Amino acid sequence: MDAATDPSPTPTRTALSHAETQLIVWGMLLPVFMASLDQTILASALPTIGRDLGDLHSLPWLVTAYLIASAAVTPLYGKVSDIHGRRLTVLIALSTYMAGSIVCLAATNMFTLICGRVLHGLGGGGMASMGMIVLGDLAGPRERGKYYAWFSATYTTAGACGPALGGFIAQNLHWKVIFGLGLAMGVAAWMLSWRLLRRLPRLERHHSLDVAGALLIMSASTAFMLALSLGGVRYPWASPQVLGLAAAALVLGGGFVARLLTAPEPLIPLPMLRDPVVRCTFMMNSFGWGSIVGLNIFLPIYLQSVIGLSPTSAGLSLMVLMVTVNSSAGVAGQLYGRMTHYKTLPMAGLAIAIAAVVTLALTADRLNTLEFELLLALIGIGFGPVPPACSIVLQNTVEIHHFGTAVGTMNFSRTLYTTMLIAVFGAIVLSGAPSGVTGTLGAAAAVGFRRVFFAAAASLLIAFLGVLLLEEKPLQSREAPAQS
Repeated sequence: MDAATDPSPTPTRTALSHAETQLIVWGMLLPVFMASLDQTILASALPTIGRDLGDLHSLPWLVTAYLIASAAVTPLYGKVSDIHGRRLTVLIALSTYMAGSIVCLAATNMFTLICGRVLHGLGGGGMASMGMIVLGDLAGPRERGKYYAWFSATYTTAGACGPALGGFIAQNLHWKVIFGLGLAMGVAAWMLSWRLLRRLPRLERHHSLDVAGALLIMSASTAFMLALSLGGVRYPWASPQVLGLAAAALVLGGGFVARLLTAPEPLIPLPMLRDPVVRCTFMMNSFGWGSIVGLNIFLPIYLQSVIGLSPTSAGLSLMVLMVTVNSSAGVAGQLYGRMTHYKTLPMAGLAIAIAAVVTLALTADRLNTLEFELLLALIGIGFGPVPPACSIVLQNTVEIHHFGTAVGTMNFSRTLYTTMLIAVFGAIVLSGAPSGVTGTLGAAAAVGFRRVFFAAAASLLIAFLGVLLLEEKPLQSREAPAQS
């Protein structure tokens, strides 16, 4: 009998109370907070680290190494959690992250520090995604939305606070305190997970892990993201190094596709990929989040080079986007469980967000700060309903013993697309600057950013099409799940 359909008997379980469910959810917020914080906390501390270690040239790799390792391992964590359970997978992720913190604390040179950051990424890839997977074991699609806002607020708040916290530590204490803080939070999160996740429902079934498929997708994504990271920065796009990495990514990616079609139980189940609802959900998530993350990176540059704000003021201006996305996602999450036609909310929201981004593009050279903040608020309010909708629809579609794989695959596709979009945005900004001129201001710099905003609007439009094509299946409800 096929492992994916094996109706293996499960142990007798006692239903979790609402208070017990909430306690597990709150316990998972710390790993999510840590994973998000670690993506940005080094940003303001990088110059200090470079001076202390005498290597400024390699500083970008402290961020890039984390992001590449995190993205490459994300689909593997989802599959492992479907095979061996959520608790063990969370503990593996936290243990790997803590090992990275110990390496970083012991580092006396840049190479060792980068190795520690790779371990951080290998752990962080699981910490970031497991919260959504655990939530799927605790609440049915109809009830999921009311908890989603907690994870969304935790993730975005941690990411936004990271640069300020890292800068304060580097300036007033020592940059290694950043890794000591991560280790302390890791110990606390490990102890919480060890205790609280014992009560988590055991919904996994027997699966075989496609090791060859996992190695192929990790190698292909690593080569691809390295090509995007190095191209146009350290090496020209047409250089042998970048072209070689791109070719390796293409060959390895082709090998992964072949493995999907031939493996007895592939890393990503083919029936899931063939499901049009799953494909529409991935489209909504990847193209929607890609635009928001890209804007979050390039808007501070726009505010400084076109509007004329200081770096601090530019960073604070983006707080509006974080607040409105979180607030809108929280309200939408509460409403989805009460709605029959739940597509209406993300469709209306994306229409607002697209209109706001197009307006931003059309007026890029003449916006004042108040008008910018208003448009930013409309973008956040409009996009907010999309992430909880993706999470709810995905859980409503795939079987629970494949849910970890589904979430891991969705996060992986989002990360890859976002990386590509950021590279495209960077090329567009450079193409908008007058030839031979750097640091351009005002209308000259606005040319490139106007094109970036139009590209972001186009990406959001594809997300809108994903919602439009989505089949609106009734949301399932589930009684309070049972404990082992």
